[in-house]
Order: sequence, then structure tokens, then C-alpha cells
Amino acid sequence: MVKFALLVTMDAKPGKEAEVEAFLRSGQPLVENEPGTIAWFGVRMGPSTFGIFDVFRDEAGRDAHLSGLVAAALMEKAPDLFASSPRIDKLDVLAAKLP
Repeated sequence: MVKFALLVTMDAKPGKEAEVEAFLRSGQPLVENEPGTIAWFGVRMGPSTFGIFDVFRDEAGRDAHLSGLVAAALMEKAPDLFASSPRIDKLDVLAAKLP
């Protein structure tokens, strides 16, 4: 059962929306190699607002993800792609349905 999650919210700089979308799509193969990341979603929440939502069984998996390749790439690209720093919220999962 998943117990922990992350919600990362990002606002693209004007004109950078397509680049943010491509960046999120490019993250999927990276998280495929993270055994502690149970589910990962790159989402568009509005015209220029994007997000990442992912879930983990334990805090170790969440911490490993925060130290992983996607997080490093996100911080590297942030000044170029986003209007402000990405907001990273650590969440507790209360209920879930996964395959």
C-alpha cells in the first residue's frame, strides 16, 4: 500500500509551456528505474500550470526520488522554464486504488 506522496506544482514562463510539457514527458523513462516510485504522473493543470504527482510505499522511496534524476533535472531547468521555483509538497496518502 502506498502511504506517501509528492505533489509538485510549476507555473511555466510565458511561451515555455511546450518545453515544460516535453520536459515532463521526458521524465517518465527516468522514474521507470526508481523501484521506490510506485506511480508517477506528469500533468497539466491549466494553460500554464503543470504538476507532478507520485506515490511511494515508504519515506525512503520518497527521499530517494527527491534525490533522483528527475528532481535534479527539475532544479536544473527551473530557472529557464518556470516563473517561480517549483512548489514541492510532501503528502500522506489516506486512501488509494492502484492496479
